[in-house]
Amino acid sequence: MIYLDYNATTPIDKNVYHAMLPYLEAEFGNPSNSYGLGQLARRAVESARKQVSELIGAKNSEILFTSCGSESNNAVIKGVAYTYRNKGKHIITSCIEHPSIMEPLSFLKKNGYRVTYLPVNQQGAVSPQDLKDAICEETILVSVMHSNNEVGTLQPIRELGEICRERDILFHTDASQSIGKVDINVSQLPVDFLTIAGHKLYAPKGIGALFIRDGIEIESFLHGAGQENGRRGGTENVPYIVALGEAAVQARKHLEQNDLMPIRDYFYNQLKE
Repeated sequence: MIYLDYNATTPIDKNVYHAMLPYLEAEFGNPSNSYGLGQLARRAVESARKQVSELIGAKNSEILFTSCGSESNNAVIKGVAYTYRNKGKHIITSCIEHPSIMEPLSFLKKNGYRVTYLPVNQQGAVSPQDLKDAICEETILVSVMHSNNEVGTLQPIRELGEICRERDILFHTDASQSIGKVDINVSQLPVDFLTIAGHKLYAPKGIGALFIRDGIEIESFLHGAGQENGRRGGTENVPYIVALGEAAVQARKHLEQNDLMPIRDYFYNQLKE
């Protein structure tokens, strides 16, 4: 079989596999424990946090580990909706978003929120002018994917983000399909939230991350014992977090080699012939 659907999922990189293996075997401690085995796990989690933050130009404190990209998206959509409900109940997104954006928005619509779905042009791109026209006094969040999982369109995230900053509106982008393929630096990109999905990045399924810019507080999506600095309850999945950290390292190392355009063009021309 020739597998080409890497937008759906990737295999686990061999370096990622070997990095996570010790934490499936001997180093099985709970990172919330104060004794040695737990602290080994804690250091592994914080090392992975640093590796992920370095991939996207974030601070360590701005990285929250989740179970997947869908959880990250739900955490933003529902967290912002609850936290800022007194400011407004209007959210803007595009008409081509992943179901993990569309479904929580459908849930919110049943609970009194209003959602505007921006159209896209023939290339699948959102118009910044359409965003400007859609914003109103009650708008609390804009969520537009960084790149599309079906056709690969890169959205004008910088322009969209700048519009949101001018209006004091929170901006989220789902970068699940972009991380490791294009250079993303949140220190230079006007986004407040950014979603990462591990299994699009040669890490296992079942691990993700969410960038939350320092200074922004939203209600926790998952309440529990206060893990992840009180932002997400539940014992951290240490082996998979370590795996995502190593995947981030490999992505940084090979980012310049990940230009798929020549391969895409070759494949397309062969199909035409």
